Amino acid sequence: MQTYLFIAAIALYILCAALPSRRAGLISAVTVAAWALHGAGLWLEVAAAGSLRIGFAAMLSSALWVSVAAYWLENRNFSLDGMRRLVMPSAAVAAALQAIFPGNLIPLEGKSSLFGWHIAIATMAYSTLTIAAFHAVLMALQEARLHAATDRKSFLSGALDQLPALLTMEKLLFRMIGFGFALLSLTVLSGIVFSEQLFGQALKWDHKSAFTLLSWMLFAALLAGRRFRGWRGKTALSFTLAGFATLLLAYVGSRFVFEVVLHKGWA
Repeated sequence: MQTYLFIAAIALYILCAALPSRRAGLISAVTVAAWALHGAGLWLEVAAAGSLRIGFAAMLSSALWVSVAAYWLENRNFSLDGMRRLVMPSAAVAAALQAIFPGNLIPLEGKSSLFGWHIAIATMAYSTLTIAAFHAVLMALQEARLHAATDRKSFLSGALDQLPALLTMEKLLFRMIGFGFALLSLTVLSGIVFSEQLFGQALKWDHKSAFTLLSWMLFAALLAGRRFRGWRGKTALSFTLAGFATLLLAYVGSRFVFEVVLHKGWA
């Protein structure tokens, strides 16, 4: 069932990316339909009976699912049509990857009820900060476009030209980082305080814990630098991408290595 939902979502995401900008009402409707189908497929795939199915593709798919929702909501306040042409194809690829790499089942029997909440919050934190990183890359490309010597038109340059002003993009970036950092803080806190209840053992310092904590420190430094030193521009973009890269290593990167390269289960 979920395979058909993913296929339908992929088709609608591609259609949404291809629609002309003047069809705003149709774009909005297709976005909602694709997002709903993607979410239904995601739920049926991940929430198996008495267990959770988690893998690198599920994490990536969840991140892009949240990205589509964030685009749709923010597009009602700001003109983000240029982002549509980049987010929608990415969401289509993420949905396709989940259909190909379903991940591994984690039995919930004997685990605390907090485990599901911990996984949900961690996924939301990762998803929100993925959007922030994507946003930061767009800002870097947008700034490079402004200083480019040539005015040659392409698919990417056309999308960048439709984005809001850099100051507006920066405001949106820090809004997402602030929300993502709050969720990441809850993830770290729940992992430390409820480690034995969540995982059946005292806190274990493995690669996931180390990279997650390092990412938290980088985002904390960025928000503190923004608040007290007025950090912006390249400094803000560098910290955002560095924080996301370490989080990527903690979750999607490590899962990809275990599942696809080493063909091992959850670790």
